[in-house]
Amino acid sequence: MLIQSEFVDLNTPTGIMRTYVHKPITHKKTPAILFYSEIFQQTGPIERAAKIIAGHGFTVLVPEVFHELNPIGTVLAYDDAGRDKGNADKSAKDVEGYDADNQAMIAWIKKQPWFAGSIGAMGFCIGGHLAFRAALQPEIEATACFYATDLHTHVIPNKPNQHSMDRLKDIKGELLMIWGKQDNHIPEQGRKAVYEKMLDAKLVFTWHEFNGQHAFMRDEGERYDPELALLGYDLALKLFQRKLA
Repeated sequence: MLIQSEFVDLNTPTGIMRTYVHKPITHKKTPAILFYSEIFQQTGPIERAAKIIAGHGFTVLVPEVFHELNPIGTVLAYDDAGRDKGNADKSAKDVEGYDADNQAMIAWIKKQPWFAGSIGAMGFCIGGHLAFRAALQPEIEATACFYATDLHTHVIPNKPNQHSMDRLKDIKGELLMIWGKQDNHIPEQGRKAVYEKMLDAKLVFTWHEFNGQHAFMRDEGERYDPELALLGYDLALKLFQRKLA
């Protein structure tokens, strides 16, 4: 499918959140996907990834995840300065702020004439965590989390009993969890802890661990693995086509 891209500025309790909308050109109504970036916001690789999903018949929304902390339109570079700024932003935003962001996007989606009635979520790196966080919303029916960082830590600020892993009972949809075994940000023990808690909570999920490094989906840099990326997209799209389309 051909796609068109635009943006919408949404009101949230902490300010305007620019959200990029990638929509297939079709007369049919489409499901929506909330797509969460890495700490760098909508970079070229994130935009291209969102367009891949959109090209399969889903309207994809990419929010600026740190909109409270940066000028509208900020994109951080994949360098030391960008990494330092993104990690500082990650440590400055309370996890519950993302709940309000999700609610703003969902409310906007429900008003759109193109909306077919189903919503999913997807994300890479911290975006994998934020997609997992979006799954707490009752409207989210399917979620694809790629190497979700900090599910096993408390790096992202949270109030008592508000950590994402403390609220598993609120997740009603199906989850796809994808990890890289050589990911130095998420060690084996961290992955095991997340798996056990999800299993104990009786969530509906599939779990895949591949021989890949952190950010193997990002089509820039030496960690990019095209073969694994294609497999990852295929798994996510099959989930969304089965649950949302």
